[in-house]
Amino acid sequence: MNNSIVTEFMILGLTQKPELQRILFIVFLFMYLVAFLGNALIVIAIIYNSTLHTPMYVFLLALAIVDIICTTSIIPKMLGTMLTSGRSISYGSCMSQLFFFTWSLGAEMVLFTTMAYDRYVAICFPLRYRTIMNDHMCLALLSITMVIAVTNSWVHTGLILRLTFCGPNTIDHFFCEIPPLLSLSCSPVRINEVMVYVADITLGIGDFTLTCISYGFIIAAILRIHTAEGKRKAFSTCSSHLIVVSLYYSPVIYTYIRPASGYSFERDKVIAALYTLVTPILNPVVYSFRNKEMQTGIQKVFTFLKS
Repeated sequence: MNNSIVTEFMILGLTQKPELQRILFIVFLFMYLVAFLGNALIVIAIIYNSTLHTPMYVFLLALAIVDIICTTSIIPKMLGTMLTSGRSISYGSCMSQLFFFTWSLGAEMVLFTTMAYDRYVAICFPLRYRTIMNDHMCLALLSITMVIAVTNSWVHTGLILRLTFCGPNTIDHFFCEIPPLLSLSCSPVRINEVMVYVADITLGIGDFTLTCISYGFIIAAILRIHTAEGKRKAFSTCSSHLIVVSLYYSPVIYTYIRPASGYSFERDKVIAALYTLVTPILNPVVYSFRNKEMQTGIQKVFTFLKS
Protein backbone atom coordinates (compact mmCIF):
# COMPACT_ATOMS: atom_id res chain seq x y z
CA MET A 1 0.00 0.00 0.00
CA ASN A 2 1.29 3.49 -0.84
CA ASN A 3 1.62 5.63 2.31
CA SER A 4 3.73 8.32 0.66
CA ILE A 5 3.31 12.03 1.34
CA VAL A 6 5.41 12.83 -1.73
CA THR A 7 3.23 13.04 -4.88
CA GLU A 8 6.04 13.78 -7.33
CA PHE A 9 9.81 13.52 -7.59
CA MET A 10 12.41 15.88 -9.03
CA ILE A 11 14.96 14.21 -11.30
CA LEU A 12 18.35 15.95 -11.21
CA GLY A 13 19.59 14.24 -14.37
CA LEU A 14 23.17 13.65 -15.42
CA THR A 15 24.49 17.14 -14.71
CA GLN A 16 23.40 20.57 -13.47
CA LYS A 17 25.72 22.49 -15.82
CA PRO A 18 23.74 24.08 -18.72
CA GLU A 19 26.67 23.97 -21.18
CA LEU A 20 27.15 20.23 -20.54
CA GLN A 21 23.40 19.54 -20.75
CA ARG A 22 23.25 20.78 -24.36
CA ILE A 23 26.14 18.54 -25.39
CA LEU A 24 24.75 15.54 -23.49
CA PHE A 25 21.31 16.11 -25.01
CA ILE A 26 22.72 15.77 -28.54
CA VAL A 27 24.88 12.76 -27.59
CA PHE A 28 22.08 10.88 -25.81
CA LEU A 29 19.49 11.74 -28.48
CA PHE A 30 21.80 10.31 -31.13
CA MET A 31 22.51 7.19 -29.05
CA TYR A 32 18.80 6.67 -28.34
CA LEU A 33 17.88 6.97 -32.03
CA VAL A 34 20.65 4.51 -32.98
CA ALA A 35 19.48 2.04 -30.32
CA PHE A 36 15.77 2.44 -31.15
CA LEU A 37 16.11 2.30 -34.94
CA GLY A 38 18.68 -0.52 -34.84
CA ASN A 39 16.50 -2.72 -32.66
CA ALA A 40 13.31 -1.76 -34.54
CA LEU A 41 15.00 -2.80 -37.80
CA ILE A 42 15.81 -6.20 -36.28
CA VAL A 43 12.20 -6.65 -35.14
CA ILE A 44 10.83 -5.80 -38.60
CA ALA A 45 13.41 -7.94 -40.43
CA ILE A 46 12.74 -11.04 -38.32
CA ILE A 47 8.95 -10.70 -38.46
CA TYR A 48 8.94 -9.98 -42.22
CA ASN A 49 11.31 -12.81 -43.24
CA SER A 50 9.96 -16.31 -42.70
CA THR A 51 13.49 -17.74 -43.13
CA LEU A 52 14.41 -16.06 -39.83
CA HIS A 53 11.61 -17.77 -37.88
CA THR A 54 14.06 -20.05 -36.03
CA PRO A 55 14.88 -20.22 -32.29
CA MET A 56 18.06 -18.12 -32.56
CA TYR A 57 16.29 -15.27 -34.34
CA VAL A 58 13.21 -15.50 -32.14
CA PHE A 59 15.47 -14.91 -29.13
CA LEU A 60 17.13 -12.01 -30.97
CA LEU A 61 13.64 -10.63 -31.68
CA ALA A 62 12.80 -10.83 -27.96
CA LEU A 63 16.11 -9.15 -27.05
CA ALA A 64 15.45 -6.30 -29.50
CA ILE A 65 11.94 -5.73 -28.08
CA VAL A 66 13.34 -5.72 -24.52
CA ASP A 67 16.00 -3.17 -25.52
CA ILE A 68 13.38 -0.92 -27.13
CA ILE A 69 11.23 -1.03 -23.98
CA CYS A 70 14.27 -0.42 -21.74
CA THR A 71 15.54 2.65 -23.59
CA THR A 72 12.07 4.08 -24.32
CA SER A 73 11.00 3.85 -20.67
CA ILE A 74 13.98 6.00 -19.62
CA ILE A 75 15.67 8.10 -22.32
CA PRO A 76 12.77 10.25 -23.70
CA LYS A 77 11.96 11.50 -20.18
CA MET A 78 15.66 12.14 -19.51
CA LEU A 79 15.95 14.13 -22.78
CA GLY A 80 12.85 16.09 -21.81
CA THR A 81 14.40 17.15 -18.50
CA MET A 82 17.53 18.29 -20.37
CA LEU A 83 15.53 20.31 -22.91
CA THR A 84 13.14 22.03 -20.50
CA SER A 85 13.17 23.20 -16.91
CA GLY A 86 10.49 20.63 -16.03
CA ARG A 87 12.33 18.02 -13.99
CA SER A 88 9.33 16.67 -12.11
CA ILE A 89 7.90 13.19 -12.53
CA SER A 90 4.71 12.07 -10.81
CA TYR A 91 4.81 9.31 -8.23
CA GLY A 92 2.79 7.01 -10.51
CA SER A 93 4.97 7.70 -13.56
CA CYS A 94 8.08 7.06 -11.49
CA MET A 95 6.74 3.69 -10.33
CA SER A 96 5.76 2.80 -13.91
CA GLN A 97 9.24 3.69 -15.14
CA LEU A 98 10.74 1.59 -12.35
CA PHE A 99 8.52 -1.38 -13.23
CA PHE A 100 9.33 -1.41 -16.95
CA PHE A 101 13.04 -0.82 -16.39
CA THR A 102 13.26 -3.59 -13.78
CA TRP A 103 11.30 -5.90 -16.09
CA SER A 104 13.65 -5.23 -19.00
CA LEU A 105 16.68 -5.68 -16.73
CA GLY A 106 15.53 -9.14 -15.61
CA ALA A 107 14.38 -10.16 -19.09
CA GLU A 108 17.69 -9.16 -20.71
CA MET A 109 19.81 -11.10 -18.21
CA VAL A 110 17.77 -14.29 -18.64
CA LEU A 111 17.69 -13.83 -22.42
CA PHE A 112 21.49 -13.64 -22.57
CA THR A 113 21.62 -17.00 -20.78
CA THR A 114 18.92 -18.47 -23.04
CA MET A 115 20.75 -17.31 -26.17
CA ALA A 116 24.04 -18.74 -24.88
CA TYR A 117 22.30 -22.10 -24.28
CA ASP A 118 20.84 -22.00 -27.79
CA ARG A 119 24.34 -21.46 -29.28
CA TYR A 120 25.73 -24.20 -27.03
CA VAL A 121 23.21 -26.72 -28.40
CA ALA A 122 23.76 -25.53 -31.99
CA ILE A 123 27.55 -25.86 -31.84
CA CYS A 124 28.01 -28.81 -29.49
CA PHE A 125 25.04 -30.90 -30.73
CA PRO A 126 24.49 -29.74 -34.35
CA LEU A 127 22.77 -32.95 -35.49
CA ARG A 128 20.31 -32.87 -32.57
CA TYR A 129 19.76 -29.08 -32.61
CA ARG A 130 16.37 -29.11 -34.35
CA THR A 131 15.16 -31.93 -32.09
CA ILE A 132 16.25 -30.22 -28.86
CA MET A 133 15.42 -26.60 -29.80
CA ASN A 134 11.98 -27.33 -31.22
CA ASP A 135 9.02 -24.93 -31.10
CA HIS A 136 7.89 -26.20 -27.70
CA MET A 137 11.35 -25.72 -26.14
CA CYS A 138 11.65 -22.25 -27.68
CA LEU A 139 8.23 -21.24 -26.33
CA ALA A 140 9.06 -22.74 -22.91
CA LEU A 141 12.34 -20.79 -22.66
CA LEU A 142 10.66 -17.53 -23.67
CA SER A 143 7.82 -18.14 -21.20
CA ILE A 144 10.28 -18.82 -18.38
CA THR A 145 12.16 -15.63 -19.28
CA MET A 146 8.98 -13.54 -19.15
CA VAL A 147 7.76 -15.12 -15.90
CA ILE A 148 11.10 -14.48 -14.19
CA ALA A 149 11.22 -10.90 -15.51
CA VAL A 150 7.66 -10.05 -14.46
CA THR A 151 8.07 -11.68 -11.04
CA ASN A 152 11.34 -9.81 -10.45
CA SER A 153 9.74 -6.51 -11.47
CA TRP A 154 6.57 -7.01 -9.41
CA VAL A 155 8.55 -7.91 -6.28
CA HIS A 156 10.85 -4.88 -6.41
CA THR A 157 8.19 -2.40 -7.52
CA GLY A 158 5.79 -3.75 -4.90
CA LEU A 159 8.38 -3.36 -2.16
CA ILE A 160 9.10 0.22 -3.27
CA LEU A 161 5.34 0.97 -3.20
CA ARG A 162 5.28 -0.07 0.47
CA LEU A 163 7.84 2.58 1.41
CA THR A 164 6.97 6.02 2.74
CA PHE A 165 8.44 9.05 1.00
CA CYS A 166 8.00 12.15 3.17
CA GLY A 167 10.75 14.35 1.68
CA PRO A 168 13.14 15.28 0.28
CA ASN A 169 11.86 14.27 -3.15
CA THR A 170 14.95 14.90 -5.31
CA ILE A 171 16.24 11.86 -7.21
CA ASP A 172 19.97 12.23 -7.82
CA HIS A 173 19.85 10.20 -11.01
CA PHE A 174 18.52 10.45 -14.57
CA PHE A 175 15.63 8.02 -13.99
CA CYS A 176 13.69 6.24 -11.23
CA GLU A 177 15.99 3.40 -10.24
CA ILE A 178 15.88 1.37 -7.01
CA PRO A 179 19.08 2.69 -5.30
CA PRO A 180 18.23 6.44 -5.40
CA LEU A 181 14.63 5.72 -4.38
CA LEU A 182 15.78 3.70 -1.35
CA SER A 183 17.98 6.62 -0.28
CA LEU A 184 14.87 8.88 -0.18
CA SER A 185 12.71 6.53 1.89
CA CYS A 186 11.59 7.62 5.35
CA SER A 187 10.78 4.02 6.28
CA PRO A 188 13.15 1.04 6.76
CA VAL A 189 14.55 -0.38 3.51
CA ARG A 190 16.21 -3.52 4.88
CA ILE A 191 13.77 -5.92 3.15
CA ASN A 192 14.27 -4.05 -0.13
CA GLU A 193 18.04 -4.32 0.17
CA VAL A 194 17.85 -8.04 0.94
CA MET A 195 15.60 -8.74 -2.07
CA VAL A 196 17.80 -6.63 -4.36
CA TYR A 197 20.82 -8.59 -3.12
CA VAL A 198 19.04 -11.92 -3.70
CA ALA A 199 18.02 -10.86 -7.23
CA ASP A 200 21.57 -9.68 -7.95
CA ILE A 201 23.02 -13.03 -6.85
CA THR A 202 20.47 -15.16 -8.74
CA LEU A 203 19.77 -13.09 -11.87
CA GLY A 204 23.07 -11.25 -12.09
CA ILE A 205 25.84 -13.56 -10.91
CA GLY A 206 23.78 -16.73 -11.52
CA ASP A 207 22.87 -15.94 -15.13
CA PHE A 208 26.35 -14.60 -15.87
CA THR A 209 27.89 -17.83 -14.56
CA LEU A 210 25.53 -20.00 -16.65
CA THR A 211 26.25 -17.86 -19.72
CA CYS A 212 30.02 -18.22 -19.21
CA ILE A 213 29.67 -22.00 -18.74
CA SER A 214 27.77 -22.25 -22.05
CA TYR A 215 30.45 -20.25 -23.84
CA GLY A 216 33.11 -22.38 -22.15
CA PHE A 217 31.64 -25.50 -23.78
CA ILE A 218 31.32 -23.61 -27.06
CA ILE A 219 35.00 -22.59 -26.98
CA ALA A 220 35.99 -26.18 -26.19
CA ALA A 221 34.01 -27.31 -29.26
CA ILE A 222 35.63 -24.58 -31.38
CA LEU A 223 39.10 -25.83 -30.43
CA ARG A 224 38.22 -29.11 -32.14
CA ILE A 225 37.60 -27.33 -35.45
CA HIS A 226 40.38 -28.30 -37.85
CA THR A 227 40.48 -25.25 -40.12
CA ALA A 228 42.25 -22.10 -38.91
CA GLU A 229 39.71 -19.85 -40.66
CA GLY A 230 36.83 -21.63 -38.95
CA LYS A 231 38.47 -21.22 -35.57
CA ARG A 232 39.18 -17.53 -36.21
CA LYS A 233 35.56 -16.72 -37.16
CA ALA A 234 34.13 -18.71 -34.25
CA PHE A 235 36.49 -17.13 -31.71
CA SER A 236 35.71 -13.66 -33.11
CA THR A 237 31.98 -14.23 -32.65
CA CYS A 238 32.34 -15.72 -29.15
CA SER A 239 34.69 -12.99 -27.93
CA SER A 240 32.39 -10.19 -29.13
CA HIS A 241 29.39 -11.87 -27.48
CA LEU A 242 31.27 -12.27 -24.19
CA ILE A 243 32.40 -8.62 -24.25
CA VAL A 244 28.81 -7.38 -24.65
CA VAL A 245 27.53 -9.77 -21.98
CA SER A 246 30.28 -8.67 -19.56
CA LEU A 247 29.57 -4.99 -20.28
CA TYR A 248 25.96 -5.61 -19.26
CA TYR A 249 26.32 -7.93 -16.27
CA SER A 250 29.31 -6.22 -14.59
CA PRO A 251 27.73 -2.77 -14.00
CA VAL A 252 24.38 -4.34 -13.04
CA ILE A 253 26.00 -6.63 -10.46
CA TYR A 254 28.13 -3.75 -9.15
CA THR A 255 25.15 -1.38 -8.84
CA TYR A 256 22.74 -3.69 -7.04
CA ILE A 257 24.98 -5.73 -4.75
CA ARG A 258 25.72 -2.81 -2.41
CA PRO A 259 23.54 -1.46 0.43
CA ALA A 260 21.80 1.90 -0.10
CA SER A 261 24.37 3.67 2.08
CA GLY A 262 27.16 2.56 -0.28
CA TYR A 263 25.90 4.30 -3.44
CA SER A 264 27.82 7.11 -5.11
CA PHE A 265 25.27 8.64 -7.44
CA GLU A 266 27.65 10.73 -9.54
CA ARG A 267 29.65 7.61 -10.43
CA ASP A 268 26.61 5.35 -10.63
CA LYS A 269 24.92 7.58 -13.24
CA VAL A 270 27.75 6.86 -15.66
CA ILE A 271 27.64 3.14 -14.82
CA ALA A 272 23.86 3.06 -15.34
CA ALA A 273 24.31 4.50 -18.84
CA LEU A 274 26.19 1.30 -19.77
CA TYR A 275 23.21 -1.01 -19.22
CA THR A 276 20.45 1.44 -20.17
CA LEU A 277 21.87 2.74 -23.46
CA VAL A 278 25.30 1.41 -24.47
CA THR A 279 24.35 -2.29 -24.43
CA PRO A 280 21.09 -1.72 -26.39
CA ILE A 281 23.24 -0.06 -29.08
CA LEU A 282 25.83 -2.86 -29.12
CA ASN A 283 23.35 -5.76 -29.12
CA PRO A 284 22.11 -5.24 -32.72
CA VAL A 285 25.68 -4.79 -34.00
CA VAL A 286 27.18 -7.81 -32.23
CA TYR A 287 24.29 -10.27 -32.38
CA SER A 288 22.54 -9.35 -35.62
CA PHE A 289 24.12 -6.95 -38.12
CA ARG A 290 27.26 -9.12 -38.46
CA ASN A 291 25.10 -12.14 -39.31
CA LYS A 292 24.78 -12.87 -43.06
CA GLU A 293 21.21 -14.22 -42.78
CA MET A 294 20.18 -11.11 -40.87
CA GLN A 295 21.89 -8.87 -43.43
CA THR A 296 19.92 -10.60 -46.18
CA GLY A 297 16.71 -10.17 -44.19
CA ILE A 298 17.37 -6.44 -43.68
CA GLN A 299 18.10 -6.00 -47.40
CA LYS A 300 14.73 -7.58 -48.20
CA VAL A 301 13.02 -5.09 -45.86
CA PHE A 302 14.69 -2.13 -47.59
CA THR A 303 13.85 -3.59 -51.02
CA PHE A 304 10.19 -3.91 -49.96
CA LEU A 305 10.16 -0.31 -48.65
CA LYS A 306 11.65 1.03 -51.90
CA SER A 307 9.05 -0.78 -54.00
